[in-house]
Amino acid sequence: MGKEWSLHELLGCSDVEWKHTIVRSTLSIDARNSLGAIQTLFQVKGKVASEILTKATTAQQPQVIQISVPSFIDPAEAERQVQAELLEKAELSIEDRIVRLEWDQVQELVAGILRAMGYRTTVSPRGSDRGVDIFASPDGLGLEEPRIFVEVKHRPNTTMGSTDIRSFLGGRSANDKCLYVSTGGFTKESRYEADRANIAIRLLGLVDIRKLLVDYYDKLDEEIKSLVPLRRVYILAD
Repeated sequence: MGKEWSLHELLGCSDVEWKHTIVRSTLSIDARNSLGAIQTLFQVKGKVASEILTKATTAQQPQVIQISVPSFIDPAEAERQVQAELLEKAELSIEDRIVRLEWDQVQELVAGILRAMGYRTTVSPRGSDRGVDIFASPDGLGLEEPRIFVEVKHRPNTTMGSTDIRSFLGGRSANDKCLYVSTGGFTKESRYEADRANIAIRLLGLVDIRKLLVDYYDKLDEEIKSLVPLRRVYILAD
């Protein structure tokens, strides 16, 4: 039988050598969900192990990093780390669930968040190509300000560029408010385009959607909650 290592012996190791650095977003959803907490010892097997090894060995600039691990970990600091890991994993899980939604479900999710914020919404039917996926206003008719025009792009592996922003803003009036939602994020050029636009526009990426979803979750319609079902979890406060 092999040697059984005690916790003291494990924590007493002086150096940890990291062989590769892998960008998490390049991994498949199944691979991301299979990984444990970032500071937990675990074994990765099967297809997930093969995927990680392949992407690690094909990285353009593999990095080797050495860090020192103290022989004693303060209990309070360890607890803070556990809480941070729990929060991070919860946030990433929510984002992964949003990514797995269909395009029209993401559109309904965004509309539901706007309703939870106090607006009335009109969602364009499937197949409609009017350049606006959601229209929102306080009265739902557009007679009261603000009049919000929303474009939703659910392409997790595609970032929206400046041309997309200019195309969306074309035809909008000076007093209109615009939201451009992209689960794949935005290029630097697109953000610059939005910043210098004469029409008020806000770019919302995946992290922004997740934050708004959590902030307004209690006010969401039950149908919208079912798209990304969440459960409240309590942890010890500082």
